Amino acid sequence: MIGPLLLCLLLSTLTLTAGYLTVSIEPLPPVVIGDTVTLKCNFKTDGNLREIVWFQVIEGSTGKQKIFTYDALYNNSYSNLEDNRRQEEQLYQSTVRLPEVKMEDDGVYECHVGVYDMSLSSKVILDSSSIILTIIVPPKSISVVAANSPAPFSRYEAENFTLVCTVTGAKPAPTVYFKRDGELIDVVPPASSTFAGHQSRRAGVEKSPAQQHSSLWSSLVLPSRDLDDTKLKKSLTLQDEEGKVARLGQDDPDGSQLSRELNPEPTTEEVPETMVSREFPRWVQSSDPLFYFQHRQEPVGDGTVNVRAILTWSLNPQLDNEALFSCEVKHPALSMPMQSEVTLAAPKGPKLSMRPDKAKVGDTVRITVQGFQLGPSASEVFPEPMFTWTKVGGHLLDGREQHDGRELVLERVPAELNGSMFRCTAQNPLGSTDTHTRLIVFENPRLQKGKENDIVINAAVHQCLLTITSLMLLRFSCEMM
Repeated sequence: MIGPLLLCLLLSTLTLTAGYLTVSIEPLPPVVIGDTVTLKCNFKTDGNLREIVWFQVIEGSTGKQKIFTYDALYNNSYSNLEDNRRQEEQLYQSTVRLPEVKMEDDGVYECHVGVYDMSLSSKVILDSSSIILTIIVPPKSISVVAANSPAPFSRYEAENFTLVCTVTGAKPAPTVYFKRDGELIDVVPPASSTFAGHQSRRAGVEKSPAQQHSSLWSSLVLPSRDLDDTKLKKSLTLQDEEGKVARLGQDDPDGSQLSRELNPEPTTEEVPETMVSREFPRWVQSSDPLFYFQHRQEPVGDGTVNVRAILTWSLNPQLDNEALFSCEVKHPALSMPMQSEVTLAAPKGPKLSMRPDKAKVGDTVRITVQGFQLGPSASEVFPEPMFTWTKVGGHLLDGREQHDGRELVLERVPAELNGSMFRCTAQNPLGSTDTHTRLIVFENPRLQKGKENDIVINAAVHQCLLTITSLMLLRFSCEMM
């Protein structure tokens, strides 16, 4: 009969001699598409290696694809990877190298290891481990456009303005934000409210937390702008008792203040017309606009997403003209933010060209807007302007009152158009400007020569008719005798 002490020693010996196997795969951070990845499977055992098998789990199914096998019994290996993918085997580690990873390489990978138990050579111990390989894709493109462009300019009414930033082909979805003149814009999130009617609020109601925390960065840049006093004139009808300028549409739900501004009473402050700059409106916009932000994602079939970020605010041409707005993107696949920027600019000094330079009677004349006189901060007029052509003192050649487009075409100009003046109006939400050009029509020698030939031919025909008539009369006279 075995005593308790001897039994405990026997069980301890059996426990120590039992084989063991532990398998683990080293974790990996997200991998940028196109990079090379090495998967490392580490295992510890006191047995003899039997087999190592790597699997890739097929997405959307329970199936697995075997990508690598090492068989110690036959001392050979098998792999269905491409020729440029190689694998390395070590005693306690198995590695699989995936060069230039693609989107289809994204997913779960498993490492299965089998060893022979040292205490019993016919017994095989199995263990496995898995890892998720995440492939990330940097954005392919980024662009900023103005919504509802082209749009007209109104100097009598405040207008809402929207910038749309589109980011394509990213995985995962990037973080998108807007800046103005290099400073981050503090925006009102879409959950607070929609933009329509945001600035309509009854008097006496306190501001919402989002409005209280909205930073007035536009007022911070105001001192750096060289605005003359005439552009900062404010009507007394838009000031409260404390002298603070009220925001249009706020504390005035029925719009009575705006109505009084458009139709001032005799008691309102008089501002000389000559002191009002033509490029800027006569209405007074608050210097602390609220910026409303929307963020939308659209999945794409290749596993990436497109993102649309929308920034909307009440435009103030006095402050927003020549302001630099940028849309920036942060993404784990980018070492630095990706950005696209635009400078808001009102059209100024259109440059016109006329072809041909010296128009003749009967020619087709094309008058085209070639460009604008831009300031040092703007490279183009943004948003895209509208172009309207009119003829001073009359209708266009085809009878219309105006023509829309960058080019005006006058077909087969008559001599009567000589000296006519044509006006081109270019406008966008930030401003409007006019320019004129005079059409000089010269005589066409070919048409003049054609007229002379017609006169000679008509004279010859007339002379021939007279001769025939004389001969007929002479013959008739002879017959009568």
